[in-house]
Amino acid sequence: MDVFVYGTLTNPAQVAQVVDSYTFVGAAVLEGLHPVEGRYPTLAPGGSVGGRVLRTDDVSALDAYEGVDRGLYVRVSVPWDETAESLGDDAVAVYVGDPDRLAVGDAVSWPGAGSLGDRVERYVATNEVTVRPTD
Repeated sequence: MDVFVYGTLTNPAQVAQVVDSYTFVGAAVLEGLHPVEGRYPTLAPGGSVGGRVLRTDDVSALDAYEGVDRGLYVRVSVPWDETAESLGDDAVAVYVGDPDRLAVGDAVSWPGAGSLGDRVERYVATNEVTVRPTD
């Protein structure tokens, strides 16, 4: 699975502590979401953020690291932009943190009702959020 990483997991030494096997596919930009700082970094609607695409089969280890089961982050699927068709997977996983649980400094509002995962997925689907390789 391809995963867009924008925080601590851009560091190979950190990734090696989390998953057994991985490779970095290359640099990329996540269009449609921007970073916000808090106890841990997360994303908010609008803007863009640079990062890397990580390929691994050990998604359960990444979920555990990101605290998905504790509600700290949700994993959502973001499509590649049209220039990335040759990269294999149709989409890239992206971890988005719960701004209330991560004590972010900026006000972050995901529109709509429902769980954080539902609101983020709906935003991605309706606002041209994509991952674009930059290498």
